[in-house]
Amino acid sequence: MFDFVRKHTKIMMGLMFLLIIPSFVLFGLEGYNRSQNQNVAVARVAGQDITQAEWDFAHKNEIDRVRESMPTIDVKLLDSPEARYATLERLVRDRVLVAASGKLKLVTSDVRLARDLQQNPTIAGLKRPDGSLDMERYRQLVGSQGMTPDMFEAQVRADLSARQVLAGISGTGFSSAAEANVSLTAFFEKREVQVARFTAADFTGRVVLTDDDLEAFYKRNEALFQAPELATVEYIVLDLETIKKSLKVNEADLKTYYEQNAARLGGKEERRASHILISSPKTASAEDRKKARSKADELLAAARKAPESFGDLARKNSQDPGSAPNGGDLDFFARGAMVKAFEDSAFSLKKGEISDVVESEFGFHIIRLTDIKAAKVSSFEEMRGQIENELKKQQAQRKFAEVADAFTNGVYEQSDSLKPVAERLQLDIRTASNLMRTPAPGTTGVLVHPKLLSAIFSPDAVEKKRNTEAVETAPNQLVSARIVQYSPARTRPFAEVKDAVRARLLAERGAELARKEGAIKLAAWRASPTSAELPAAVVVSREQTQQLPPKLIDAVLRTDPASLPAFVGVDLGAQGFAIVRVNKIIAFEPATEAARRRNLNQYIQLWTAAESQAYYDDLKERFKAKILAAKPQEGEKAALRAAGQ
Repeated sequence: MFDFVRKHTKIMMGLMFLLIIPSFVLFGLEGYNRSQNQNVAVARVAGQDITQAEWDFAHKNEIDRVRESMPTIDVKLLDSPEARYATLERLVRDRVLVAASGKLKLVTSDVRLARDLQQNPTIAGLKRPDGSLDMERYRQLVGSQGMTPDMFEAQVRADLSARQVLAGISGTGFSSAAEANVSLTAFFEKREVQVARFTAADFTGRVVLTDDDLEAFYKRNEALFQAPELATVEYIVLDLETIKKSLKVNEADLKTYYEQNAARLGGKEERRASHILISSPKTASAEDRKKARSKADELLAAARKAPESFGDLARKNSQDPGSAPNGGDLDFFARGAMVKAFEDSAFSLKKGEISDVVESEFGFHIIRLTDIKAAKVSSFEEMRGQIENELKKQQAQRKFAEVADAFTNGVYEQSDSLKPVAERLQLDIRTASNLMRTPAPGTTGVLVHPKLLSAIFSPDAVEKKRNTEAVETAPNQLVSARIVQYSPARTRPFAEVKDAVRARLLAERGAELARKEGAIKLAAWRASPTSAELPAAVVVSREQTQQLPPKLIDAVLRTDPASLPAFVGVDLGAQGFAIVRVNKIIAFEPATEAARRRNLNQYIQLWTAAESQAYYDDLKERFKAKILAAKPQEGEKAALRAAGQ
């Protein structure tokens, strides 16, 4: 075989061209590159790669999940480089825990899986009136996530098994009161101080600057006075809203959708309740929880004996600061708004009834149902607009992939203009002036997306004024841009920035004088403490900083208690200098016994979280977990270096 290849090289080359070239013609080099990029490993766990495609899919699911729970959130916040990297870290964490659960032989039984699925509120909402599961809607639900029911249940089973890996650590966190008190006392400790500030602004009046000084400073710091590169661009945006505008839904489809979904679209039943809470988190000791339960039982007996006094009992005894002043009233709420135990009890009561003691993660509740607001079934006319919008959204999502291909290919094939694609897909060509590679803080819109900016300011786009590739700036949103006019970065002439040079040099020299004066005063006051000219004392701590700089607070809290009272000098850089007289330590004492227990519980939670993290870090090493993709800041620096910044 190999002899044949060597002897018939030309024939083999011809065959390769016949096989490969048509593929490039049909799919394009870009298609090959895109396919290869999707298979690039971005992380590795236990010898198994996590690919770019898996990362993209996981991040899309994460965005969809957040958008569903927070519809008004700005999607661009969710698709930032930092958010994407956080998704990758979670993906690696999940893989590590799955690998560990397999190694430790932690399994999830069918009974445990069934119980978890039954408790899932989304799946519970798919039940028919007779309690059976609507399998068709169940298949549609998991299908929207690209899975079959078997795949979904396998994933849930794996998740439940993985949770067991850390459960042994997170469920057994413990710290004695004596150990916790050492850390809590150090953290909450307060110190009485007197602070003398020497600010740069106080000394600028003493600074004399000549034109020679200004020019010398300008030449040493030309990079500070550069005008950034600027571009005027045209750009087009393809998203679901654009596609929706071109869609029409016939009346018959609207009515059919209404008939099939009237109950779901009409809203949910709401209930109004009041409650009395006796606070007792699950991390509290068994003795404390027993006392809290006993108190709740006493209040339940009193409430049932005189139901009309429930509001007064709540005002006097409830430990829920939000509702207690209102007699425990929680206003109307629907299913999904409260913790499960509370919700199940509230929705099982009749109007005016009082529940048994209900235990939740917050403590023990006594609930009185005060009103019921039945779910309203709206008419077709009332719901028409909402239904039309929903159907258009569904159709737009189905059509987006098709239109996205036309958009992607169009901006590439006719790269000297956006007009042909815009006309074909009925898109508006927008313009933007003075676009910078690094957007100003607070700037919003598609043109702040790092990947799009990188494409706009790439050499090909700058030199040849070609369209950028189609860049995904958010889920179901593609953008392509083209530079119309470009101004490279330049050093602004001295005459143009003379005032800015003067201001910078004044601040620098003022800070130098402030530091010198502060150092002299510090030495003098240490030698003769009675000569110190200091303002009135204030009390500072990590929580109560009195708006003093963090560097100063850190220096105060690091001062050796054995040397007090003591003078401390703090170089505040451009802000000048500060001298602090640390007078004494004010020991931390919780205001009440309840506050002491709350602090202890929070400390145990933090300690447990730290232990869990340490165990996870050990698992990462054991299963050789490694993220291969660069962190956002590292990627940005590399891009700047490549651009010669």
